[in-house]
Amino acid sequence: MRASRPHQHRFVVSFEGYTSREAAEQLAGLVLSAEPVDDPEALWVHDLVGSLVREQRTGIERGTVVAVLANPAHDLLELDSGALVPVPFVVSNTAGVCLIDPPEGLFDLASPS
Repeated sequence: MRASRPHQHRFVVSFEGYTSREAAEQLAGLVLSAEPVDDPEALWVHDLVGSLVREQRTGIERGTVVAVLANPAHDLLELDSGALVPVPFVVSNTAGVCLIDPPEGLFDLASPS
């Protein structure tokens, strides 16, 4: 793959050696694969969903990740409690436990008044 970009809820992808639309149409219906990304710092949706979310400083458990929502600023972890946690607050995700370092008051906003 040479490049990709989002376009109308899909991705436009270009591949080396396929420089025209007609050439790219030869790939239609094929299953394409690539080497997995080897990045120990990467967070993968399939690893996050189902993880227990725990605050790093206090040890308070905030719930389980049920989905990762795409958001223009940052992706959001959706917890079974209904709370949303921006991904930049994730410190680590190991062995099914997602440690977060949220700002004070983040979960107060999610609480009913």
